[in-house]
Amino acid sequence: EEIMMRFKDLKFTPTNAPKGAQSVLHFGDYELSIVNTGYGSDQGLYEIGCFQHGKFVELPGITETGDTVKGFLSEQEVDGIMIKMYTITGKNPTVGKS
Repeated sequence: EEIMMRFKDLKFTPTNAPKGAQSVLHFGDYELSIVNTGYGSDQGLYEIGCFQHGKFVELPGITETGDTVKGFLSEQEVDGIMIKMYTITGKNPTVGKS
């Protein structure tokens, strides 16, 4: 089985603080937040954060040790992280509460 969603399929919701847009994907107990307002946003790049049960978490192979966000990501790199999240959790991403 293969991941059913890619970056091009993401729906971004406007955010006010900071002003920008965010997409949140649910992989079972994990959430992946993708924003265009984080590290690298001035270069048109994205930042991701990983959550488990609403709390920031490190995910080996995705975030660095001691860090819960990763910035300066291209659309292709976000695609790769979505695939890794699918591989780690065994769950296809869903939007909204899962």
